[in-house]
This record gives sequence, structure tokens and C-alpha cells, in this order.
Amino acid sequence: MFSRSAAIIPQCSQQVRGMATLKMISIRLKSVKNIQKITQSMKMVSAAKYTKAERELKLARPYGIGAQEFYKKAEVKDEEGEKGQLIIAVSSDRGLCGAVHSSIGRIVKTDIAANPNTKVVIVGDKVRNILQRLYAKNIAMVVTEVGRKPAVFGDAALVAQSIINSGIEFSKGKILFNAFRTVVSFRTTEMPLYSQNAVANASKLPVYDSLDSDVIQSYTEFSLASLLFYSMKENATSEQSSRMTAMDNASKNAGEMIDKLTMTFNRTRQAVITRELIEIISGAAALETKN
Repeated sequence: MFSRSAAIIPQCSQQVRGMATLKMISIRLKSVKNIQKITQSMKMVSAAKYTKAERELKLARPYGIGAQEFYKKAEVKDEEGEKGQLIIAVSSDRGLCGAVHSSIGRIVKTDIAANPNTKVVIVGDKVRNILQRLYAKNIAMVVTEVGRKPAVFGDAALVAQSIINSGIEFSKGKILFNAFRTVVSFRTTEMPLYSQNAVANASKLPVYDSLDSDVIQSYTEFSLASLLFYSMKENATSEQSSRMTAMDNASKNAGEMIDKLTMTFNRTRQAVITRELIEIISGAAALETKN
């Protein structure tokens, strides 16, 4: 009697183990399918936003290109002195877009390590999360609620006005952002940023007539807003294209995982059925032998 029960217990445990494995695979398969639906929906939303962002970027490029050309023609150079460096890092508040934010954070970390006297103005919450733990003292200002809606020139003007009102002094500055290249690629780019004194001391500035201090101040403020608007549009387009690519890759990976889990589920179910048939046939054979 003892030997029979000892022989039956492993078979029951194997059957229960097989059913538990099937249930676990079924739950995981269902969750992966739900994740695939989410990533496919996010890809479609990002594709629509990317189309709109690319169209708006073409209209915003003259703002940034025009301001940069003026600095080049006037031969504006960095101001001499030890006022420090100013970096404006343009990102957004939203993730799931590849290395869009981490690439900017990595460059900012390198610049701070090279020049500790660096102040950082962060546009977007993601880069703030990257820098806050080690370089919180270098963060001068953070602008949030960016990336949820398409940026307009008024948003860039508010950011520029906040930077000017903060009274941050610098002898060298730059704007970091991701420049859009193609649907599947972007390039982390920096644009030079000059203070009002640097513009006023430009070697070829006297070529332009009627440039007093008020005009230079007004143009410096407008050029800062123009450069920010241009960089925000470039970064938004890069972000949407990168998110679209990331969600497409995630959907493909989910599809591959679904295929593997389905195959594992079928094999496990077939093994359970085969084992049950063997037990039934063995039991029937044992009864026939006994009779």
C-alpha cells in the first residue's frame, strides 16, 4: 500500500506543476499582448505628432539660422573674464524616446567636469533627473511642462525672459539640443550663446547703423528667444521621431516574445496531454493485467 501511494504522488505533482506552468505562461502571454497594443498605439500617436512637428520645424528654422548668421557676420566672440559658463539644455518632460535626453545629460556632465564654474538652465524635467543627484548646485533654473504641447514662440520668449530676469552672468554660453536629421537619427548639437556685452564689443558691429545700447539689448533678448524657439522645435521633432522608432522596435520585440511564448505554451500543453494519456493507458493496462 505504501509503495502504491509513493508511486502516485510524483505523478500528481507533475500534473499540477504542468497546469501551473500553463497558467503562468498564459498570464505572461496575455500581458505581453497588452503591452504590444500599448506600444502600437503610442507609435501611431507619435507618427501623427512627428508629422506635425516636422512641418512646424521648417517654419521655425529661419529664426535660429538668422540669429546665428548675425553672430557670424558681426564676428561676435565670447566675453573675456571669469564669469563662468552658461549651458541651456533643451529636453522635455516625457520619456520612452531612446537616447534623446541621456545624450544631452552626458554632454552637460562632461562640461561641468571640465569647468566647475558652470550654470545650467534646463528646459524639461528629464535632464534635471539626470543631473540632480551629482550636480544639483550647478542647476540655476528648471523649466517644466515642456513637450506636452507643441512649443510656440511665446513659450520660448517666456523662458528667455526668465533667464534674463534671473541675472545669470556668463562669459561663455551655449544651447544644447538634438537636431533632427532623419526619421531614425538625430544629432546632439550645440549653438553658441553670447551675452549683451559680447555682442556690444563685436568687431564688425559698427557696420550696422543706429545700434545704441537699447537696440543691442532688444536684439540680444530677441535672438535668445529665437534660438530657444528653434532648438525647442528641433528637439521636439527629434523626440517624436525617436519615440516612434522606439515604439516600433518595442512592438516588434513584443511580437517575437509572443511567438516564443505561444510555442512554449503549445509544447507545454502537448506535454501535459501526452502525460495524461500515458497515465490513462498505463492505468487501463494495469487493470487488464490485474483482471
